[in-house]
Amino acid sequence: MRMIEVAAHPLASLQLAQFDSSQYSNPNTSTARPNEMNKSGLPSRHVSDGPARAPHRSYYYAMGLTDGEIAQPFVGVATCWNEAAPCNIALNRQAQAVKLGVKSSHGTPREFTTITVTDGIAMGHEGMRSSLASRDAIADTVELTMRGHCYDALVGLAGCDKSLPGMMMAMVRLNVPSIFIYGGSILPGRLDGKDLTVQDVFEAVGRHQAGTMSDEALAVLERVACPSAGACGGQFTANTMACVSEAIGLALPNSSGAPAPYESRDQYCEASGATIMTLLEKNIRSRDVVTRKSLENAARVVACTGGSTNAGLHLPAIAHEAGIDFDLLDVCEIFKDTPYFVNLKPGGEYVAKDLFEAGGVPVVLNELRKVGLIHEDCIVATGRTMGEELDMVRRKSDGKVIHPVETPLSHTGGVVGLKGNLAPEGAIVKVAGISKDQLEFTGPARVFECEEDAFAAVKERQYEEGEVIVIRNEGPAGGPGMREMLSTTAALSGQGMGKKVALITDGRFSGATRGFCVGHVGPEAAHGGPIALLRNGDMISINANEGSISVALSKDELNERKEAWKGPRETIYASGALWKYAQLVGPTRKGAVTHPGAAEERHVYMDL
Repeated sequence: MRMIEVAAHPLASLQLAQFDSSQYSNPNTSTARPNEMNKSGLPSRHVSDGPARAPHRSYYYAMGLTDGEIAQPFVGVATCWNEAAPCNIALNRQAQAVKLGVKSSHGTPREFTTITVTDGIAMGHEGMRSSLASRDAIADTVELTMRGHCYDALVGLAGCDKSLPGMMMAMVRLNVPSIFIYGGSILPGRLDGKDLTVQDVFEAVGRHQAGTMSDEALAVLERVACPSAGACGGQFTANTMACVSEAIGLALPNSSGAPAPYESRDQYCEASGATIMTLLEKNIRSRDVVTRKSLENAARVVACTGGSTNAGLHLPAIAHEAGIDFDLLDVCEIFKDTPYFVNLKPGGEYVAKDLFEAGGVPVVLNELRKVGLIHEDCIVATGRTMGEELDMVRRKSDGKVIHPVETPLSHTGGVVGLKGNLAPEGAIVKVAGISKDQLEFTGPARVFECEEDAFAAVKERQYEEGEVIVIRNEGPAGGPGMREMLSTTAALSGQGMGKKVALITDGRFSGATRGFCVGHVGPEAAHGGPIALLRNGDMISINANEGSISVALSKDELNERKEAWKGPRETIYASGALWKYAQLVGPTRKGAVTHPGAAEERHVYMDL
């Protein structure tokens, strides 16, 4: 038993927290068991068993493995480590702890890495086109590595926006025993007595452009906003999907909470390594965990924490890997009747570290449980049910970060789905932090053909209060890549116009976006959706109270414009990964996925 930071474990009291790794270890491995295991039913037999595999074993000997280690199950330990950004920089360290846990329970860990495109670096320029495509590339590369080397189970570590869903998609696609580990959030920056996140820096750029912030002040801010390793500290996409990993059951309870620098992250990693062997022995696979019910649990947590609109893209994509029909409109239905009661940035006041110190996702889940909004019979990463895990939670809502569910910040979720003649396949808007009387907006369209044009106009204040800024041709296929618009939305907020204009796009928004910003408008412009037919001055109405988005054009007028439409805008991407992505990607409503999914499967990897 080892001591860790207060509140780092679901059983923690308010005063004392202890991490008892024995509750996660394999009960059948308390004493040494023979190295010669029967692997007749495991994929690794194809590379380790029998005389025909002598060449394969020679490679393992070359890497220092013993006879016993070769005879044990092989566990893939996949990380998205790189030096692109602080989100991923601690993953290599954490992977070593996972490997210790696997070895302690008589498994043989095999570490490998995959790519990450970090949105904070890619934001606001052509690099952002690579972001969403990287999610599917991560899933593909993890799948190919697991298949090629015949690994029996997977522990996946990820730290940035698209790497979290990408890793979870791979787990569900392969349907192997799997545990997900979040690399942890960054510690908040501090300036003038206030906590900071990278969102503050993006918005400061808008203030600088407006002439209300000096070069010197901006230089100070950018140096203190991000003081450690870890992903962006607000309830942006990374922390939203980290909460999802627990709620959906792929991560150990409360494992997503501790910031990246905390040593308790390593202890959760070691526990995850030990636990994966239990799941392997019990043959509990990822699709036993990821079900329709667990997806609904995950959507509840997104809504009640005011999470990123990107969850409306990633949850359908994860469902697709399991062969479950759960699209954007299904997600939004759950958002509609879920109270919003966790007070996190950007709509609220606190950061991920504060949520961790208030008891983390288990306390949030328990609040939802009190009003019957959690499916308790779902299996989670421990092998127990969600209800059994929540029975062990002793922390209560603190009333500051986590409000009691009976007295929420609002009675509907922090994210709202929209539908209407402008978005027949739906759209999504984050309303956390926006008052109810500001959730309706009607104004004339000011249309831009891409994000660069819109950002340039905002920078020069070439727009009017009361307008609806339209950014099109930024969908998954038309972009290509479905870029996020944080630079533009942050500039608007920095100019003090975040609540005086609305913005709609067939692209995406960062989890850090605030203001009345509607994304995921579908069908996208490249597919001839109504957003492709808009003209300057068209009157657009958005009503987040009713869940509607419309343009004041009759069906006949829209049909006439569609007939006159000249087709999708040509892009400069005529070859390479982005061209390939644009050819394969499906509609936003279904998660912008690039393959047919589990519904079309003809085999199960684990059973080959």
